[in-house]
Amino acid sequence: MADRAETGRRGTAPASAAPELGELDAGPAFRWRRQALVVLAVLGCLAVFGLARWLAGTPQLGGHWAAGPGGTLVLQQPAGPAMTVVAIGLPQQAPLAVDALLLHRWPRWQVDDGLRQRQLQQHAALAQMLAAGPGTLVLHTVEGTPLEVASAPRGYRGLGWMFWPFAALALLLYLFAAVLVLSRPQPRNVLFVVMALCQAGNLVFIALESAPGLGLPAGPLLSDLPVRGALDLATAAAAAHAFAWRPGGRARGLAGGAPAWLGWLLLPAWAGAVQWGAGLPLWWLAQGACLALGAAALAMAHRRQRQQPDARTLALCRLGTAAMVTLALVTLAVALAANSGDAAPAVAAAASITWYLFLASLLLLTPFLVRRRQWLREFALLAGVSTVVTSLDLLFAALFSLSAFTSLAMAVFIGLGLYAAARQWVLQHLIGTSVLSTERTFDHLYRAARELQAHPRRYPQLLARLMRELFEPLEVLAVDRVPVRARLLGGGAALVVPLRHGPEDASTAAAGQALGSSRALVLRHAGRGQRLFTVEDARLADRVVDQLRRAVAYDAAVERGRFEERQRIAQDLHDDIGARLLTLMYQAQTREMEDYIRHTLQDLKTLTRGLAAAEHRLSHAAAEWKADLTQRLSAARATLDWQLHCDEDRPLTVVQWSGLTRVLRELVSNALFHGHASHVEVQLRLEGPALHLRVADDGQGLAPETWAHGLGMGGVRKRVKLMGGEVAWAENRPRGIVCTVHVPDFAVAS
Repeated sequence: MADRAETGRRGTAPASAAPELGELDAGPAFRWRRQALVVLAVLGCLAVFGLARWLAGTPQLGGHWAAGPGGTLVLQQPAGPAMTVVAIGLPQQAPLAVDALLLHRWPRWQVDDGLRQRQLQQHAALAQMLAAGPGTLVLHTVEGTPLEVASAPRGYRGLGWMFWPFAALALLLYLFAAVLVLSRPQPRNVLFVVMALCQAGNLVFIALESAPGLGLPAGPLLSDLPVRGALDLATAAAAAHAFAWRPGGRARGLAGGAPAWLGWLLLPAWAGAVQWGAGLPLWWLAQGACLALGAAALAMAHRRQRQQPDARTLALCRLGTAAMVTLALVTLAVALAANSGDAAPAVAAAASITWYLFLASLLLLTPFLVRRRQWLREFALLAGVSTVVTSLDLLFAALFSLSAFTSLAMAVFIGLGLYAAARQWVLQHLIGTSVLSTERTFDHLYRAARELQAHPRRYPQLLARLMRELFEPLEVLAVDRVPVRARLLGGGAALVVPLRHGPEDASTAAAGQALGSSRALVLRHAGRGQRLFTVEDARLADRVVDQLRRAVAYDAAVERGRFEERQRIAQDLHDDIGARLLTLMYQAQTREMEDYIRHTLQDLKTLTRGLAAAEHRLSHAAAEWKADLTQRLSAARATLDWQLHCDEDRPLTVVQWSGLTRVLRELVSNALFHGHASHVEVQLRLEGPALHLRVADDGQGLAPETWAHGLGMGGVRKRVKLMGGEVAWAENRPRGIVCTVHVPDFAVAS
């Protein structure tokens, strides 16, 4: 992908990004949103506690129950031997034949339709017995001895350790959805709300059905498959619709977004299949529909990414691909392990639970793609690895007939290896983050600061170049909108960086003159379109701008100190040396001595005026140089040919004025005193940013390459180097010496 970064182009900043997730707008107009969030949070908490209270009041059969050989139901007695229960009934009534299916919850993940039907019948019959009122149930055992067991309300202790974590995670997803729709009420965010609420519903079902003991309310179990299947299909349909959404904000048409609209049509089809489709493989239909919708959504997203690269779409594609691969692995593992052993249903249930945890963590992570929530990303990574481990455990047991311990050990070993080997890649490529090394950042910042101190007026170009080096954006635009601090746009697709912070002052005056109407930079698509900008990137950009501003302020402070020192020196020369020379001129004994002192006073006047001035116009300086050189050459009975060509009258800094003044004086002095020249030709040209100076004489100088470099030539070289130029001497034709000075960035340095 070619780097299309460009600077200096005027543009309009992208639309202001909506507030970050969790940041409700302040002000009276948005006060109702905060109030609505409080109401929704209270309702969610009341719903969780109401659900816990209702479940705690349901009756159950206590004791420690386990699955025995051949799918039997075993009651572990603390003070006696284990008993295999074959039937449960009320006194004076026919018992109900039972087996280990009473221990298996989550009918949504029961592959065999016949086993699911038996499972639901046993649970419904047991729930009806328990609902008859607190009493005694008779357990019929293989040993032939009936055992009477009293039923009792479950109580809060009987909810189990899984209820509260899953209920809290469901509440968290619900609150995330509420915050998102209130802080950014956009049509596309409704799709995220649908996915979050659907998965919150799945987590509520898991929390309800994870209660220990025998006897669960019949309602959640009977509605588990139809409701949770619909929730999964709605999640897949919303994901497909979200991936089919164009960046501009409108969904694709029916031709390009048919899979997205088809996903919603699958919901009534699923309801019809559950109600009237007797004999249909419902589990396979649900899993196949979810996988098909996910594959279609990823295909549309990758196609859109190729047509219009976008870092946020790429990050979502990576997350979606990870979710699809994990779901396919879980589906394959559960399908193969359906009839592989007595422990397979329990392991399959664990795989489905870890899958829902992984999906919930991805949903929680999606709004924070631009924020480095390390704990949230680690949780998502661990949930994904746990899902892979449980799926591999099922696959090893089903395909290779390994023992439970061997398959689990191999799966855990492979999972740990994958976590250790792929963690860095996952955090950098799957999530889309990139960590800049300290050495690289310092090197770029140091070089930019040094160059900025030498050329303060190049601040916008240097900042744009530094931003490209640090973040590698595909595009850099200069805009006239200026934020207070660096901020993210488009959910991390762009980063707007102010060219300077704070009010205009002397420290940024030089840079401000070069800004024109551009007051901020907009960087698009970090990492050459492979990642999103993060909040840490915005903070780094702020720190970089602050450091460069300090460099400009330091340069301005140094220049102010130099100017004040030059003014002091000029004042001292004028008041002290000037007064003494004036006294000597009036007391001169001869005419020649008076003229010599008068010329010295003129040189001193030129020097002090130059030292005291903050800047010089090129035309004024050239006139002074010409007058000074004419006076010097006339005193030596030599002539001057002065040629000046400049495209515009530009200001000169003190360094430039002082350097050119002393270079011209030194070269003319050398032509008079060493070459005994009678004619000197000076050509000064300023074309664009480049300065060309040529001083030629008709003196007696020969072979300049053999000259010893004294203070004069050394001073010329030093002053030209300070201006960023080069100097060279050569023989003139037919006689004399010619010196050429070339400063390529003379106007830029000014």
